[in-house]
Amino acid sequence: MTAEAWQITWFTLGVATLSTLLILPFGIALAWLFARRDWPGKSIVETVVALPLVLPPVATGLILLMLFGRRGVLGGFLEKFFGVEIVFTWRAVVIATAVMSFPLLVSTARVAFEGVDARLERIARTLGAGPWRVFATITLPLASRGLAAGAALAFARALGEFGATIMVAGFIPGKTVTLALSIHHLAQLGHDHEALVLLTVSVVIAFASVWLSGWFLRRKHA
Repeated sequence: MTAEAWQITWFTLGVATLSTLLILPFGIALAWLFARRDWPGKSIVETVVALPLVLPPVATGLILLMLFGRRGVLGGFLEKFFGVEIVFTWRAVVIATAVMSFPLLVSTARVAFEGVDARLERIARTLGAGPWRVFATITLPLASRGLAAGAALAFARALGEFGATIMVAGFIPGKTVTLALSIHHLAQLGHDHEALVLLTVSVVIAFASVWLSGWFLRRKHA
């Protein structure tokens, strides 16, 4: 592998890791709410969270571009008050991968929480444990393998993200190029050998991530 290929690989791994870590607390909290609470408009929130799974990725990218662009609500605010640019930077890659992988984390984590016996939580509360202590000592440990599986799936999804990323981050060598973007670019140029090398790297990393997710789930059922 060339130095450029290594840079793209490490950049992709770093972005996928960062985006997964960013969505973990929000995804776990939302999954717990879906699994344990009912409130008005819950079905609407569930639908909104699931939209990136069914919308064309370029459509999701266009929405992010409108939100985080200089004239967008969020992008304009961040640039005006904090001097932070989002679009066509590495930050845009992180946001795009986080948004696209968020539904997988939430859906897997929700199943993990639903698999925890609610009677154990009720027993702990009757013994005087508060809500946070019940969550930390009962719910979270029992759901941990399912949560780990969801995180691995989200990481794998972030690795392969293309459509939303190209819309909101573009193709800027050394700044926003991920494995997926580079494979597409090299294939378009007819550099099949270089594309095949990066494809092999992508397959190996994705296989390891999906296998790890399945391993956590198998251990959970065992």
